[in-house]
Amino acid sequence: MTVDARLHEIGRNARTRSAAIASLYALPAAAVVVAIGARAAGWPGAMAAVVVAAVALGICMRRAARAVDEAWIARRLDDAEPRFDDSADLLFRDASTLSPLQRLQRARLHARIESEPAAEVASPWPWPRIALAWVIGIAAVAFVALAPGTVIEVPGSGSQDPADTGATRIDRVRLDIAAPAYTRIAARSESTLETRVAEGSRVAWHLHFTNMPNAVALAFHDGSRVDLARTGDEWTGERVFATSALYRIVPDGAPALDDDNLRRIDVTADRAPDVRVIQPGKSLTLLEDGQKTWDLAFEASDDYGIAAASLAITLAQGTGENIAFKEQTLALAGDDIDTANPGRHQRYRHQLDLAALGIARGDDVIVRLAVSDNRDPRPNTTKSASFILRWPPDASSDSAGIEGLVEKALPAYFRSQRQIIIDTENLLAEQAKLGDDVVLARSDGIGVDQKILRLRYGQFLGEESETRSDGAPPGDDNRKGKNEADAGRADALTKREAEHKHYLDAQKFGDAGAVVSEYGHTHDVAEAATLLDPETKAILKSALNEMWDAELHLRQGRPAEALPFENKALAYIKQVQQSSRIYLARVGLELPAVDESRRLSGDRKGLTDRAAALAPADDTDSAALAAWQALDAHGTPDLDALDRWVDTHAGATADSLALLAASDRLRRAPACEECRHQLRSLLWPLLPQPATTVEARVAPDASGRAYLDALRGGNAGPPR
Repeated sequence: MTVDARLHEIGRNARTRSAAIASLYALPAAAVVVAIGARAAGWPGAMAAVVVAAVALGICMRRAARAVDEAWIARRLDDAEPRFDDSADLLFRDASTLSPLQRLQRARLHARIESEPAAEVASPWPWPRIALAWVIGIAAVAFVALAPGTVIEVPGSGSQDPADTGATRIDRVRLDIAAPAYTRIAARSESTLETRVAEGSRVAWHLHFTNMPNAVALAFHDGSRVDLARTGDEWTGERVFATSALYRIVPDGAPALDDDNLRRIDVTADRAPDVRVIQPGKSLTLLEDGQKTWDLAFEASDDYGIAAASLAITLAQGTGENIAFKEQTLALAGDDIDTANPGRHQRYRHQLDLAALGIARGDDVIVRLAVSDNRDPRPNTTKSASFILRWPPDASSDSAGIEGLVEKALPAYFRSQRQIIIDTENLLAEQAKLGDDVVLARSDGIGVDQKILRLRYGQFLGEESETRSDGAPPGDDNRKGKNEADAGRADALTKREAEHKHYLDAQKFGDAGAVVSEYGHTHDVAEAATLLDPETKAILKSALNEMWDAELHLRQGRPAEALPFENKALAYIKQVQQSSRIYLARVGLELPAVDESRRLSGDRKGLTDRAAALAPADDTDSAALAAWQALDAHGTPDLDALDRWVDTHAGATADSLALLAASDRLRRAPACEECRHQLRSLLWPLLPQPATTVEARVAPDASGRAYLDALRGGNAGPPR
């Protein structure tokens, strides 16, 4: 016999043995099922039980046989015979997928099996356990056969008289649930008194009682009731649920229910649509040269379906106080992304024609998407953030006068870079007529002005300020630089002031250093500065770099080489000055509706005296805290006060219905320890946080006082 044939035989024997053992375990249980079916329904029940038992027995045997796979056989071979070197799994693998070393080991195993056949690996017969299972099965069959007829009862057989129990039972329950049409949820029926439904669903009860009552009602936790109507031997009623609710079944004219606990209907609220912006990728986009259109792309999803989507377009034109707005709204049609659920996940694309919109230089186009779902009668609406397309205006010229009431991005004294350029150009025009010492002195003076401007920018960006070692304010550097004309001024180029301190010149109007030192502390870490947005800070940092290079050449007396860097710094400043307008979505004031029924009635209910002093809040005035303390002390809490507190603080609790249900359970079973523990656990997250107080110092004892007295007396060591 070949090696593969021997392995196949070993596996077949192991599977047969495993299936036989499973059948011997299952046969007693099958006999008990057949006996119960025969006792309950005679021969028809016995035949049905035989079919069910046979199917179950076949499934058990099949699963037991399939559990013996090649991996199982390999593990048993490795455990049974050490000569397989824990490599028996190589016998069941394709030789073409093995490495050369694995193929060599597989050949060695084949040679060993051919020389001495492998042993059987089938599971041994567990005769003691099989015998125990058969003994228990025979005893169970005898009990079913010999037990009195009242012991075995099939639900719905009516063999037990419910009147003998002294309580009314609900032996048949059906809840018909019809969700709103817009949800497209199919109607369903459930055989339970508790369920979860969609918002706005209609729930219809169909109840059958063992003792027929005269009337039945559903009492809800909010005080409302639904009276059920009798149809034959069944009681029916219905209600539409907008929020979750607790209810109790109250029969009249019959014994109380054996289980009259509160039942719960959970309502799943209709969520608002979720909007995601795909294009543009940032909130502010600058119009590029030659751009004629603006591409927009959005995605929206909803739990039940999207009804409509609209794009609000606002064109802002003008500057300062003369800004005019033109608004229009476009309806968008979306494409389904999830074809299996049409209308629930859609993508919207639109291309704005800027020429048709009438955009001009200096204008802004603001777009905002609004998506509504198909909720009835009032849909949920979600609006996206506003996105701006800006056509930057022409660079504005410097002016020393007031430029109206338009607020600029930077203070006015940041525009002195233009004056530095003018002074440098004048120096270059007169350089041929001046001596070298005069040119160096004037160039150094302009460099000092450049330094002052750079330091002011640096403070707004989070850099440290710099002062001279003599403590003079930076404004004095300009006068000293213009008066000193000695050749040693060139050495000031490589000297950086090392002293760092804040200064505030209260007499100098508009000093940036004074403003920052007075109201901010932004110089330690550049990223900690919060006066400017990240894009503006990046542009101003570039301006600082150009100012450094301009100052370098000015302090060396080379104004011609400094002029290009001065112009670059001015260009960066102009880029920041163009950001003079931002767009904020207008938010209307939403006041509560006026109660017309109280007009001219003189009803002052709910009004308070405005002149009365405010009373401080009392954290201990909480029914939740009082109930928790009573439960903690094994006392009786005021459950009525707790229920009223829960009704008025429904928004402060994560699950107010669970709290009301736990309170009702404890009210009906005051001695139930499990009910007390459940209520305490629900009250714990609602307890008010105690106020923070300073703990009083513990008074020292006799040895402590002696130690303190010794310290005051000059003795450093403790008393003996």
